[in-house]
Amino acid sequence: MRTSLIYRNATVYELLIRALYGRHYTARYRAIEALVPDGASVVDLCCGPATLYTRYLRDKSVDYTGLDRNDKFVAQLTESGGRGMVWNLNSDTPLPEADYLVMQASLYHFLPEPAPVLDRMLKAARKQVIIAEPVRNIASSDNRVLAAIGQRFTNAGDGAQAHRFTEETLDELFRGYESRVVRQSLIAGGREKLYVLDA
Repeated sequence: MRTSLIYRNATVYELLIRALYGRHYTARYRAIEALVPDGASVVDLCCGPATLYTRYLRDKSVDYTGLDRNDKFVAQLTESGGRGMVWNLNSDTPLPEADYLVMQASLYHFLPEPAPVLDRMLKAARKQVIIAEPVRNIASSDNRVLAAIGQRFTNAGDGAQAHRFTEETLDELFRGYESRVVRQSLIAGGREKLYVLDA
């Protein structure tokens, strides 16, 4: 299945993310960077063009592996000195183990059943799982034109993604992991909600 333009070109992807987050663009990455200590091992699921690694984690000497189904993004990561693997996260294949497993702005791809991928992340994490997920989305806009654009241009290879989390539905999901949640907070100007779970 053909992916949307933003998933075929790293420059387009980054421009769109910058436009969506505006002055909060850097803050969304810094919030995760602050949780990962120097020298830790990290597996980044749905890593896209691996901006988290190339601009924020590489200088911390982390052992980084980015997983994405997009072979162009994975190749670009490898060229940048990171380790990338083409990976279909909808499969039941166990995830690579690491101190920290991270997913940023991608959990909605697994709706309506995101729990299986979260469970696999927890199984592979030696220390923590870090999830940052948008809770304010143009795809959920009351404006039908904006909503259609947001839904149409987020096909990472599985078809258009019509559903998104709100803060309420994300909180509801993580209530099922309440004993593991050690931190939750809004980040990036309130556009994303961060959850940190102990492995």
